[in-house]
Amino acid sequence: MKTLVPALRGVVALFASTALVAPPIGSAALARETAPVKDDVPLVDLVNPLMGTDSNHELSYGNTYPAVAVPWGMNFWTPVTGKPGSGWGYMYHDPKINGIKQTHQPSPWMNDYAAFSLFAETGELKLKEDERASWYSHKAEESHPYDYKVYLADYDVTAEVTPTNRAAQFRFTFPKSDDAHILLDGLAGGSMVKIDAANRRITGYVRNNHGGVPSNFHNYFVAQFDHDFTVSRTWDDNWQMTAETTREGGHVGAVVSFKTRDGEQVGVKVASSFISPEQAVRNLDSEIGSDSYAQTQAKAKAAWEKELGHIQVSDPNLDNRRTFYSAMYRMLLFPRMFHEVNATGKTVHYSPYDGKVHDGPLFTDNGFWDTWRAVFPYFALVRPDLDGQIMQGLANAYQEGGWLPEWMSPGQRDVMIGSNSGNIIADAYLNGVRGFDVEKLYEAMVKNATTSEGRPRDVKGNVISAVGREGVEYYNKYGYVPYDVGINESAARTLEYATADFSLSRLAAALGKTADAAKYAAQAQNYRKLYDAQSGWMRGRNKDGSWMTPFNPYAWGDAFTEGNAIHYSFSAMQDVQGLIDLSGGDKAFTDKLDSVFTRPPLFDDSYYGSVIHETREMQIVNMGQYAHGNQPIQHMIYLYDWAGQPWKTQAHSRDVMARLYSPTPDGYPGDEDNGQTSAWYVFSALGFYPVTPSVGQYAIGSPLFRSVRVTMPGGKVLTIEAPNNGPKNVYIQSVSFNGKAHDKPWLSREMLQGGGTLRFVMGPTPNKSWATAKANAPFSMSAPLARP
Repeated sequence: MKTLVPALRGVVALFASTALVAPPIGSAALARETAPVKDDVPLVDLVNPLMGTDSNHELSYGNTYPAVAVPWGMNFWTPVTGKPGSGWGYMYHDPKINGIKQTHQPSPWMNDYAAFSLFAETGELKLKEDERASWYSHKAEESHPYDYKVYLADYDVTAEVTPTNRAAQFRFTFPKSDDAHILLDGLAGGSMVKIDAANRRITGYVRNNHGGVPSNFHNYFVAQFDHDFTVSRTWDDNWQMTAETTREGGHVGAVVSFKTRDGEQVGVKVASSFISPEQAVRNLDSEIGSDSYAQTQAKAKAAWEKELGHIQVSDPNLDNRRTFYSAMYRMLLFPRMFHEVNATGKTVHYSPYDGKVHDGPLFTDNGFWDTWRAVFPYFALVRPDLDGQIMQGLANAYQEGGWLPEWMSPGQRDVMIGSNSGNIIADAYLNGVRGFDVEKLYEAMVKNATTSEGRPRDVKGNVISAVGREGVEYYNKYGYVPYDVGINESAARTLEYATADFSLSRLAAALGKTADAAKYAAQAQNYRKLYDAQSGWMRGRNKDGSWMTPFNPYAWGDAFTEGNAIHYSFSAMQDVQGLIDLSGGDKAFTDKLDSVFTRPPLFDDSYYGSVIHETREMQIVNMGQYAHGNQPIQHMIYLYDWAGQPWKTQAHSRDVMARLYSPTPDGYPGDEDNGQTSAWYVFSALGFYPVTPSVGQYAIGSPLFRSVRVTMPGGKVLTIEAPNNGPKNVYIQSVSFNGKAHDKPWLSREMLQGGGTLRFVMGPTPNKSWATAKANAPFSMSAPLARP
């Protein structure tokens, strides 16, 4: 995923062309091992947070950073190797570190907000990021979800950080020095610092952001030190340092200095709040208090172990286990909590929608265009309690801002397309998630589907077109968004609105709104209006019904979003049988699926004016037109299950897992995107994937592991067994559930959540008679709803 706003599309980081490329060492080197490990190794210690960090603007192998956090925490922390504020904060190949910052960045394309950093030095004081940056090596770097440790070679200092939800502890180990320093950098974008030497404390705020905030936005922080300061200073916007204890401006910071013995450790406890300075102190006291660094570290480690422990994998291939838990870690980071706990113990939040403090939960930093596909289905399946909180947070966002968010960071951002909030709402409710105001959210979904008037505006007064449905009046009039009315990505919008209409129809039916259910079910068939029988692909259409010309199925963008007609021609997840019928039947459809992999990776980039990284990532992996590095086609592999050739789903899913994922800095095939590309791997490694929203069915692929235990809601355990599994045995020979033969290429939510034993017998050649009967295919609108 990357932003579609033209003004933002060209904003990129400044990269050091002379950066030295470090070899894959340290934790990355460990990821290449394949020997068995002991069963008592903590799952969290199989995670490599450096997976996906060897990326840049031109080519993404994840575009991730090593997030030091607890699951869904309000604040993350990360080392910074790039220019602060660039979006590309940590890149594996960079040789220097200039800070460890509090970050809320969901994606480099979205950039960061409310960030500030800490750094340690000895000797002559250096303030500017490029001047103070220290050489470091991955050999002297330790990265875990629950802590980060690095040796700053230029200063002979070891820096460490460990997190809570809204706070963190730092530990700096100094050499013998009369000039040991710790810097707190407010970064550019508006900041204030105040040093209270008597109480060993720095307080202040930062206001940096890249949109999505009201005018009163602040991130208030408090940093509590465990050593007296020998010297206290602050710097101004011009990097001029004086003994003034308070400083406010566009980019200010503070420095406190110490005399240290060799090996002396200076600790800093840091917390922040979007509500008030007092709330920041409250967060510090309630989440850290008198805890030692080791105690905070242990709590963070336990939080990760608990979440990762919902899925326990047993397999002799250590590399696959590390990839799995590294992906699962990414899946459990977003959306982040934006709420806090006040003095009376009540959950409250500062709203980035109206700038006020309200009761209740709120979550942020998520693009539903990405995460509706597999991240939220995981929450609904395994963590419905959390999903209910997130849905109530969406209801609060709608109440406070008047519209459902589609990409929030922290508030409404003008990025991507679609009406995918409706998919996650319907998917939650139809799959048994409760604890949220579903009527309020239904109201919001209907508003999205009926009007584009009154949508929020950005600070420049421009309508945020990503909110609601851009072109909805055209869509409701013609059944599609016309190509020739000045709305970009019109075909992609049409296809996504049709899927959202399906979700809306399903929720309407569940709530007893029968007329609405019928209306939106009919609109869910609008994908048919873009099918060009002559070319066999989806195609943009003009107001008068004529097709867009010229038409090139290899053209990226234009009528589509970060993809081409080939990718989007399979984007009717609600009615795969309908796609099969349009294509001319099962054989014609599977031939079309096959052709995605056999076509050369040709592309036309004239719409963008240059090769975007998603295009390049498709081109280089030798999978034809299959562009797994971006979301629109990630489900396509599973569509063979609808057309009687499930063995091809099995082969392709295992091939993608083996070739495109690894627990290394280049371990992803494109942008990781808030956990979605990771969630694809998590589900696929279990052996099934959620294609169609809200129906509670999971298309079967090929399980990766020999044994898995999934703890479902209520403590019920699903055991997945494939005892003869291995790199060559990728094909399903037979399946049983609780001892009974299972001959359908899908599983139901009720089966999985009810627990039991799902057993796969695997082999090296396809069993072309298993699960091929048409009557056993998964749900489609054009076919009866199948039941187990």
